[in-house]
Amino acid sequence: MTIRVVVADDQVLVRTGLTMILNAQPGIEVVGEATDGHQAVAVARELRPDVCLFDIRMPGIDGVEATRQLAGPGVQDPLAIVVITTFDLDEYVHGALKAGARGFLLKDAGPELLVQAIHAAASGDALISPNITRRLLTTLAGLERASPPTQPIEPLTEREEEVLLTVARGRTNAEIAEELHITLSTVKTHVAALMNKLGARNRVEVAMWAYETRRVKD
Repeated sequence: MTIRVVVADDQVLVRTGLTMILNAQPGIEVVGEATDGHQAVAVARELRPDVCLFDIRMPGIDGVEATRQLAGPGVQDPLAIVVITTFDLDEYVHGALKAGARGFLLKDAGPELLVQAIHAAASGDALISPNITRRLLTTLAGLERASPPTQPIEPLTEREEEVLLTVARGRTNAEIAEELHITLSTVKTHVAALMNKLGARNRVEVAMWAYETRRVKD
């Protein structure tokens, strides 16, 4: 099946470049483009793509707010969104992920990582640029919280704890299956159970929880 993508970026050269890269990949098609946040939300709602690729800084509303409107808390049937930016700032990353983004990339990440992020988002995985993942989540874990981390509605099993750590380290479902010597369907079952027990909307929030509860050591 072809992954249908909407690309939103106010810089025409960047938008054109991203579109060319994605359209050159087998199994990926850019079906819509947008030049600002309002248009991005409208186009995404009209076309219902498999993945949205949004710049974080756009006129009108930014990529974080556009993501929140399409994938945030309370949104029924949320879209898969990957945020891309030139700005390696923790507040941008944190804001995008909390808004419901399934991935966060820097624009210098390269075509290979971009394509990986699109495929990951389309399949329910999440990908964040490796150079910012550990620093971001470690920073989040060190922040003073107004309240303690959410407690699971049921205790995690030993296998769920193992899967949790691999998710926190940014592994895809296929990588987790290989690392833990279990089937892909079993991985998906464990990830779904983690999301349910933690009240997480996506695996990025599962990863955040692992860092917030100090399960992942530096």
